[in-house]
Amino acid sequence: MHQTTHPGGGSCRYGRFGGGSQMSEDWEESGPARRRHRHHHRGARRDERRARGAADAVRAEMDAALLSPEERALRDAQRVADAKVRLAGDALKFGVITLLLLIFLPPVGLVVLLIWGVGYLRRLYRLVLEPRLRERFLEEEVSKRVHAHLSDERRVLEGEHARSMQELSASIAHEIRNPITAAKSLVQQMEEEPSAAENVEYARVALEELTRVERSVSHLLRFARDEEMRVAPVRLADVVDSALETFRDRIARGGIRVTRRIDADGAIQGDAEKLRRVVINLVGNAIDALEESGTKSPEVEVQLGEDLAGTSVWLRIADNGPGIDDAVRERIFSPFYTSRESGTGLGLPICKKLVEAHGGSIEASSAPGRGSEFLLSFPKRPRRQGGAS
Repeated sequence: MHQTTHPGGGSCRYGRFGGGSQMSEDWEESGPARRRHRHHHRGARRDERRARGAADAVRAEMDAALLSPEERALRDAQRVADAKVRLAGDALKFGVITLLLLIFLPPVGLVVLLIWGVGYLRRLYRLVLEPRLRERFLEEEVSKRVHAHLSDERRVLEGEHARSMQELSASIAHEIRNPITAAKSLVQQMEEEPSAAENVEYARVALEELTRVERSVSHLLRFARDEEMRVAPVRLADVVDSALETFRDRIARGGIRVTRRIDADGAIQGDAEKLRRVVINLVGNAIDALEESGTKSPEVEVQLGEDLAGTSVWLRIADNGPGIDDAVRERIFSPFYTSRESGTGLGLPICKKLVEAHGGSIEASSAPGRGSEFLLSFPKRPRRQGGAS
């Protein structure tokens, strides 16, 4: 052994292996450092796993966003199927192990059955029972809410239908009662003075009133009755020409200029006679408006064409007459509503019904003093074929 005297007055004995040397002090001091180092590495690995999991989740979301609904549904179905297969395999292992334990070590088997069994039951509930219960409860709730919504809509529609029927009944009574009352009054006057010279005039007016009643009833029956649709290939260009030919003499007498612009033959599937009735009614209304208003340089414009997609045909009938007020335009398709003394108020409703029977639509646009325009649109292949007329 050697002894060394330090400047501070202390001495230190050391042997061959350097007992009590600086190495042992470094070793003792490095213990907490090593623990901190291990803790730091574990935290770093944990953060790395979390970051990797978050990146995988983001990547999975991005992949799901690129999938189609069918592919996404298939992926989810495969995921659920895989989970059920794993559950079935684990349940089989659990059953075998638990059965052996219950035979050879009943207390241990009972504990394992209680602990593991609860976990398997929970997984079984989440995979099998919970989706079915959720679907059943969802269907019941949706059915309940839809039923309540339909009941509300049904009550609203029934109320609107009742009001429409009341208005229609009042209009029918007005259209029929007034001419009959007038004719009855005239006949009574003729009965009081059979030899009066005015009786001839009374009889003529009475016949006119009765003719008006007959026309109203005829239009009403046509509006209410569902006539058979004779659907066949038809060219709207031919329908327009046939309808305009009906008004040739009247157009000439009134000095009305008719502009015909046919950009397509308008080949569709429909009933030619009913379509002709629609065009005659609209052109006749335009001529009536021009004649009654005394419009200078009266003009009726008829255009026919197709949409850019080539799936539908449109027909435009316009005039430069006095136009229609906004309040009147909103009601022109209502039965028995008319602004003319000799009108029945059923012409435009019948037109609308016939157009819709062909799967088409009709719209009116007008402004006072700027004429009126009716735009009809028909699909080349009717979406539905009705028997309305």
